[in-house]
Amino acid sequence: MSRPPGRKQENHKIHFLVCFIFDIHLFWQSRELFVLTYGALVAQLCKDYEKDEDVNTCLDRMGYGIGVRLIDDFLARSAVKKCRSYSETADTIAQIAFKMYLGVTPSVTCSSPAGNEFSLILDQNPLVDFVEELPAERASLCYCNLLCGVIRGALEMVHLAAEVTFLQDRLRGDAVTEIGITFLRKAEDRKHKRNK
Repeated sequence: MSRPPGRKQENHKIHFLVCFIFDIHLFWQSRELFVLTYGALVAQLCKDYEKDEDVNTCLDRMGYGIGVRLIDDFLARSAVKKCRSYSETADTIAQIAFKMYLGVTPSVTCSSPAGNEFSLILDQNPLVDFVEELPAERASLCYCNLLCGVIRGALEMVHLAAEVTFLQDRLRGDAVTEIGITFLRKAEDRKHKRNK
């Protein structure tokens, strides 16, 4: 049975609406509702897309849109001052943002001598509270990829380009859940541009 010609466009509209619904007010202020709804969103995306990479991309894109809008709420509610280094930025994400919106505080480790690569290690991940394991046919699914998009979108809005990816995931059998953040410009590059 083939899908009607308008099905792809209809799915795109639905995904836009879901992203809109997961905006600041509903998305972050009711953790339980978000966690329950998030599982349904991922399940629907898995039905809509055959490839895990497409689901991962869609989750990242949705998260990015949320992060772009969420940063204003974060800055207003947290009263955080401008971070002076990448390590301070990573600490702020872990100790303030994650705590504020998800109720958990990941530990932060720096994984590069240049000081631009960090890992957020989550002992608890509320997004997987109701998930036991990924189905075998979805082995490359990055179930919480929305978080990577949120972090990337929020950082971009404060002029920090970053690559954010899941390095390890307990749902895939890893020992820990680890999100990697790589800031794409060296600190010296930012200072050099300011001096010109």
